[in-house]
Parts: sequence; C-alpha cells; structure tokens
Amino acid sequence: MENQDVEIQAITKISDALSSLEADAIQRVLRYITQRYQPKAGGQLVVETKTSLDAQDSNTPYSEFHELYDAARPVSGVERVLVVGYWFQKILDKSELDGFLLNKELKNLGYPSTNITRDLDGLMKKVPRLVTQVRKEGNSQQSRKTYKLTSEGIRAVEKMISANRLDKNIQSNLE
Repeated sequence: MENQDVEIQAITKISDALSSLEADAIQRVLRYITQRYQPKAGGQLVVETKTSLDAQDSNTPYSEFHELYDAARPVSGVERVLVVGYWFQKILDKSELDGFLLNKELKNLGYPSTNITRDLDGLMKKVPRLVTQVRKEGNSQQSRKTYKLTSEGIRAVEKMISANRLDKNIQSNLE
C-alpha cells in the first residue's frame, strides 16, 4: 500500500508538470521519459530507439475516423466538429472543409451536429480562433461556406489526444 502511495505521488507530480505544456512539448517529454525508463525483461532500465508514442505519431496514425475520435474523446458538439475537421485537414489532407462534409462524417459515427454552422461559428469566435472561414459562395445566409482549422485548432485537437493518452497511461499504471 505504501508503494502505491509513492506511485500516486509520482503520477500526480508528472501530471502537474505536464499540465502547463503544449501538446508537442508533452509528447517530447513523454517520449524522453518512456525511452529513459523503459524496463527490460530482467528489470534493467534500457533506452530504446523507438517508443510506442513514435509509432502513434507516424504519418497516418489513424486509419479510420472512429480511431481518431476515440483517441481525442470530444465531450461537446463543438469539440466533435473540431476533431472531425482535424480528420479531414490533417489526416486526409483536405485543404478546405465544408459543414455538410463534417456533419456527414459525424452522422456516420452517430454524433450529428444539431447545427453545424453554429458550431463552426463558435469555433471561429473563440480566442484564439480554432477555425477560420476561407470562402463564402453566394449571397444568402444559406450560402456554402468553406473553413479551415487554424494552427491553434490543430493544437487543440492534438492536446486532447495527448491528454487522453496520458490518462490511459496513468490508468494502466494504476491497475
């Protein structure tokens, strides 16, 4: 029991230290720690050249949208829209996004937006902006708009993924 208390204290200190870092910095720190303290079968510590985090950060870490969604675990409609935008822009390399395409993918997963335009507008109104409108075709309110995630929007999704990955690592260490 006393050994478990020491482990919980260490996890708390690590979590506190990581909470103020950006997603990229968290990944670098976790890579270093994983490499530095990777136990070998005999209990010795060894430094390995490739970690599981490196494998997850490859060019196409998610082959299906649901894998990205599960990794990010969005809790609100706005976060869902941000994650699906990340899917199309970063994973599928689409240069521009439209609300219909984003909502269609969310519908396929079972989480349609009740008002995709309102969700995208909310992401554009955040400071810093997470989404920006690239173009508007037509003059009416229902005209087709195209969007793009900003670098802050991309970072926000990557932060969600990193935070959930850290939570999973902590949970597996506690079990």
